[in-house]
Amino acid sequence: MVEVGNQDGYDYAHDVFGTEEDHEIKYKTLSWQLVAVLMIAEIVSNGMLSLPSSLAVVGIVPGLIIIIFLGIFATYTSWLLIKFKIRHPDVHTMGDAGMILAGPFGRELLAFGTVVFAIFGTGSQILAGQLALGTLSDNKLCLMLYSGIFAIPTMLISFPRTLDQLSWISVPAVISILVAGIVGMIGAGVHPASDRHLSAAKSSSFFDAFFSITNPVFAYAGHFMFFILISEMKRPQDAMKAAYTLQGFAMTFYAVFAVVVYVYLGDAVLSPAFSSLEPVWAKAAYGIAIPNFLIAGSLYTHTASKLIFVRIFRNSRHLHSHTPLGWGVWAILIIITNGAAFVLAVGVPIFSYLIGIAASLFAAWYTYGVAGAFWLHDTYHDEGGLRAWRRKWFQTMLCMFTFAAGAFICVAGLYVTIRGIVEAYHDGTVGAPFAC
Repeated sequence: MVEVGNQDGYDYAHDVFGTEEDHEIKYKTLSWQLVAVLMIAEIVSNGMLSLPSSLAVVGIVPGLIIIIFLGIFATYTSWLLIKFKIRHPDVHTMGDAGMILAGPFGRELLAFGTVVFAIFGTGSQILAGQLALGTLSDNKLCLMLYSGIFAIPTMLISFPRTLDQLSWISVPAVISILVAGIVGMIGAGVHPASDRHLSAAKSSSFFDAFFSITNPVFAYAGHFMFFILISEMKRPQDAMKAAYTLQGFAMTFYAVFAVVVYVYLGDAVLSPAFSSLEPVWAKAAYGIAIPNFLIAGSLYTHTASKLIFVRIFRNSRHLHSHTPLGWGVWAILIIITNGAAFVLAVGVPIFSYLIGIAASLFAAWYTYGVAGAFWLHDTYHDEGGLRAWRRKWFQTMLCMFTFAAGAFICVAGLYVTIRGIVEAYHDGTVGAPFAC
């Protein structure tokens, strides 16, 4: 007989949202298919637009190898994260996982990183929307106004309390970025660069090479949301199906888009790649991609707000009921989070570099490093300590490599980003805050 609360190998009794039969607001409603859609809408966004420029620095062959390897690596770390979540159903965010790994310090550090990276992610999507609206209107308005125009619907779409209400509108967002990518590839093929130069492989300095490699590294940087997404699944045991769908789609789409656009536009391709297209095709691609930019920004805002909201009201009636206090706090969190993203995006001239710093400090660990630490922790505590590590020596070495890879990406990413800031100031390419 199956024990109550421990069905199908998952302990629902200790789940972060518990059993929800009598609750007004039910969170655990997502199927794995809708989780896959949410993951794709969040991850396969404007990150893909920087990949052709990465190939322009290192060449087609190394660039393609890196994109595919990182996709496979991200699939493996997805498995590690999901395995940890199933083992610890009370984990809702990276902060909760940090509590298990390193106590209160780990909880606050990983929770802080999640909120910061989510806010920066929203700001990145606001800038993508700014660029899209500016391209469509031939920059007839101040760019800051475009950012404000884009930030408002991003905030409004973030307001639903549960992810299932965002999942259905994520379907057109996924379609939009897929169609926009196809339109971009067609536009590059119809109007290729006449003097394009292509390279199978190129020799570059460490700074140039790693600066370009950070594009594909962080194009897979969506793992920080996985615990929150899985926590709202009807069957968390099916989460790996969503992860396989995400990584298969992302890896294939990234590789095809990067190679096709680079082959037609050559070494002079810009980042974002749509800006290298002929004006008509650039407008078409950016216009079609706008729904994805909106939904991805909303998901980031929702993530930052949801972490804080559940932290405040966990095990409280305000979490599961339509109370004035619950909805009031939720609205304030959404407004503050979105407002912070807007102010940072338009008020900090080096914001694009700060995104790189945040990604190096946090996304490098969330996507790669700490996943290895999760497996090492559970195996050590659940299966016999060092003996278990020695018995599963291959997996142990792989997880140690995963942790080391996260550390390397973090340190190297910080180095190239900070150096990029120094060079930008030296070259005078840094603009003024709140400028048009």
